[in-house]
Amino acid sequence: MALTRDQFDVIANSYNDRQLNNKIKLKFNIRNKVGEEPKDIYQKNPDDVNNGWLFWRNENRNFTVGQIAICFIDLWYDRWLLTTIKEVTEELNVKKGINYKGEEIEKFKPYFGRVIVKFHKSSPGGVFNFITVKDKIEVLQILPTLYDGDDFTGYENVCLSFIQLEAILNRGKHDWIAALKNQKAVYLITDKNNGKLYVGSATGKNGMLLQRWGNYIATGHGGNKELVELVKEKGIEYIRKYFQYSILENYNMRTDDDYVLQRESWWKETLQSRKFGYNAN
Repeated sequence: MALTRDQFDVIANSYNDRQLNNKIKLKFNIRNKVGEEPKDIYQKNPDDVNNGWLFWRNENRNFTVGQIAICFIDLWYDRWLLTTIKEVTEELNVKKGINYKGEEIEKFKPYFGRVIVKFHKSSPGGVFNFITVKDKIEVLQILPTLYDGDDFTGYENVCLSFIQLEAILNRGKHDWIAALKNQKAVYLITDKNNGKLYVGSATGKNGMLLQRWGNYIATGHGGNKELVELVKEKGIEYIRKYFQYSILENYNMRTDDDYVLQRESWWKETLQSRKFGYNAN
């Protein structure tokens, strides 16, 4: 459902234009330096974004007491999700940490986690005065329920971090569950820290793709020899931080398991994952 920007401007209607320069600020949060996506963090624990990411200070002071802080997180190209609106109540004089406290503005709570806007962030900074960008913001949609992750858009587009995959399975996101539960596949696990690859397969014997990937979320290693050793050495937090899951080929449930295994072997050879990656066989 497309909406006009007037529905977003209700936030500013309590203040005159002269006040807007200093009263309302917007923070657009993107991937941090260690590669964490704010939408992944938000799905796991919204307060980590609505407090930690919104009120984090490096050197510059983003807010002052009494200002209104509006928090957005990056969803995809020029699309942002509203997660909270807070009045700044205290400054803590902290650098390289959480520098502010704030209280959510009650009347806007029904919109948190539901409003998606379009905004092209043309400068590297993340904090803007509302009055300078309000004419560049377009409200695209109010979701009927709280945002619970990206919708399934096709097997060829699957590329998930550990946290994204974990959220999909834990929340039982219906479109994803339906897409994965009856599919055989050859899949790829990428260690984004060192570039190593693991090629695996999901067949009728090991419970199709949904169950196979569920095993990785439960254990970090899915019973694979080299990954078991990696978890023993570095812990599951390493897997949570660096592992990415994608699909190389997918097949319906009637496809012969032997064919899937042949294709798995072909991909191992093609990507040299036995020699340079985590495949032991």
